[in-house]
Amino acid sequence: MNSSCSLPLLPAHDEQRWLLPSSLPAVAGDAAPTAGERPLPPELLAVLWRRGHRDALAIMALLSPPAAPDPRQHFPDLVRAEQRLVQACRQGETVAICGDYDADGMTSTALLAGVLQRLGAVALPAIPSRMAEGYGLNVAMVERLDKAGVRLLITVDNGVAAREALDRAEELGLEVILTDHHTLPAALPPHLALLHPAVTPEGSPFRGLAGVGLAHVLASGLCRRLQRQDGLAIALDLFCIGTIADMAPLVGVNRRWLMDGLPRLGSSTLPGLKALQQIAGIEQRPLDAETVGFQLAPRINAVGRIGDPLLVVELLTTEDQDQALDLARSCETMNRQRRELCDAIEAEALALLEADGPHRPTFLLLAQSHWHHGVIGIVASRLVDRFGLPAALLAGEGNGRLRASVRAPRGFAVDQALIACSDLLIRHGGHPAAGGFTVEADQVSGLHERLEALAQQWVGEGGGGRTVEPEALLSLDRIDREFWQHLRRLEPFGIGHPAPIFWSSGCTVVSQKLMRGGHLQLVLEQQGSQRRAVAWRWHGPDQVQGPLDVAYRLRLDRWQGEERLQLELLGLRASGGDEVVLQRQQRTYWCSRRGNVLVIRNAAGVELEAPVAQGLQPLGAAATTNQIDQGEAHHPYVQDLFRDAAMALGLAV
Repeated sequence: MNSSCSLPLLPAHDEQRWLLPSSLPAVAGDAAPTAGERPLPPELLAVLWRRGHRDALAIMALLSPPAAPDPRQHFPDLVRAEQRLVQACRQGETVAICGDYDADGMTSTALLAGVLQRLGAVALPAIPSRMAEGYGLNVAMVERLDKAGVRLLITVDNGVAAREALDRAEELGLEVILTDHHTLPAALPPHLALLHPAVTPEGSPFRGLAGVGLAHVLASGLCRRLQRQDGLAIALDLFCIGTIADMAPLVGVNRRWLMDGLPRLGSSTLPGLKALQQIAGIEQRPLDAETVGFQLAPRINAVGRIGDPLLVVELLTTEDQDQALDLARSCETMNRQRRELCDAIEAEALALLEADGPHRPTFLLLAQSHWHHGVIGIVASRLVDRFGLPAALLAGEGNGRLRASVRAPRGFAVDQALIACSDLLIRHGGHPAAGGFTVEADQVSGLHERLEALAQQWVGEGGGGRTVEPEALLSLDRIDREFWQHLRRLEPFGIGHPAPIFWSSGCTVVSQKLMRGGHLQLVLEQQGSQRRAVAWRWHGPDQVQGPLDVAYRLRLDRWQGEERLQLELLGLRASGGDEVVLQRQQRTYWCSRRGNVLVIRNAAGVELEAPVAQGLQPLGAAATTNQIDQGEAHHPYVQDLFRDAAMALGLAV
């Protein structure tokens, strides 16, 4: 899976659909009051509760995951693979590592190559050309490796679907260790050993490993057999980089190993990592997951998208500091080129959409033969962020064919949509959020019609548009260094455990300005507390009017030696004011606050009152007007109604 660390694009006010979190039940405040010796703030406990961490044990398992179990008990073929590699290292054998050109494939290849060459084997990296050969091991590569005298081949981040290539390897007498995390076919290709998450027991903490994680398992086992601590260290360093760059789920051993590896990553002995930090201007900064994801990962990914991925492998395996710096500069150059390509293609795509007039299609499908295959996925993601609709960008492949990258909002299943159109496609693949396909040019019109019908059906069922889904209410006066330190206890953040999205209500705009690059900077105030906020790649109105509700992630901004907390805005909307309307079970309720009392009125004019509660404790009807029976006031339906009203008015976490 490729990753893009481009900044999120904030949709215009009228394109947003806010989905506030569910109200907390009465037991929420008691179920997880603390985590260890230092109690977590109620806002963070609310986030964890809504994510399913609902008692102290579950929270402690998140904050301090258990050590990884012995992988030999989870991967049946691991011992066989280790034994074969011990033989290769002791005999100085040439071992080919066949990877892929995405972040996972490049870091996996570098990890095994770096470890093997330190342990005595001759590592020979082999990655296919994105433009000429496409994904995965192929017959031509196998035949080239055979002619080079290779007798042992390891696949990383690919291989289980390379039936033709591995049949040829068997014919030529090459042994193959398969490490891959893509879907296993019904019949596996020939192999000596297989490391795959799906072969581990149900519920195994190794189930979330990407290719770089499997490479780490294999390399670490080999290092322990040969008692080489230096190999263990670089394996963990490259595991951290690859796992974050590939956006692997941060669950199970992924989370444990990142927590072990990230604190020491900044002092890695790898010259390539040091050079990347220097080029990115972060050599004096701790390397947390966010810094890796936004500063180092794009420079690695750029090479795989528009250049030769073996450059990254060489960068991450060289022991020469001068060479590492030269290679890091090449990564930086390609990253600038990647940004320029993305900006140019995005501008063209938006112009094409504008040329269609006001009747924009529901499925955005755009094609230009000169677009670069390596970056159209990034631009497709930007269009999804901008319009909240599925998007496919197609680039020329030659011979009357086009190759596409597809991205979609949550709820529109890309893989299922492509399956429904498979009779029009030469090949296709993907998962619910992203995919790709190759198509004959004369089939594009019919393909778009079918995808458009699927997208319209999805919109008709309630899909479409950008949703803003905050997880907990946070007052601006609660944002300080102490809260930030508590938030950092929940790190690392990533897929499966993202950084929390907070929201604050009734904020006024003290000042605003458009920054270079089209970003909007605001200073927001709420009850006397002010905070700086940034909306990246803003395309809303020139002037933002308050009062506003804002949804955001909390970030630590570092600029010219100064550190300050700021809000990274994900959503804006006009505040509801002192009254909101709730619709429940075809009934309408008017909800308002009168001092320290929450009032709910139904269509008949009957009112219920409850005091405004604090923290995690839910609101309950404490008093009634119009002589409503007290038992009715404490009915679960009414209690839930008060909690929902408090949430909508910004009175409850």
